[in-house]
Amino acid sequence: MTATIKTGLGLITLDEDLIASIAGYAACENYGIVAMNSKTAGDALLQAIGGENIRRGVKITTLDDDRVDIDLYVTLLYGVSFPAVASNAMSNVKYRVEDQTGIKVRKVNIYVEGIRV
Repeated sequence: MTATIKTGLGLITLDEDLIASIAGYAACENYGIVAMNSKTAGDALLQAIGGENIRRGVKITTLDDDRVDIDLYVTLLYGVSFPAVASNAMSNVKYRVEDQTGIKVRKVNIYVEGIRV
């Protein structure tokens, strides 16, 4: 799916992969997030052969009113405050996506799937 921005000169269409890449980079900027977890077989295969995919662990849902929901599947560093890391990641991802694309983010969900020392 894609997200569309209407301007006075026409339409700007942004691919879901672009939004996922921005969200993935923004999530990895936060202290305490050590990995993004794969959610598809293709991502797991790419990870197994040593490839890098910043969109791994990011799911974008485009809504009818040109807004998006972002789901992040992460592994956190042992010993950090999970609520603090999640809150910082949510606000950073929301800010970066809205600032760089102009698309409104309705919500960012963080799914902590593991911890690492």
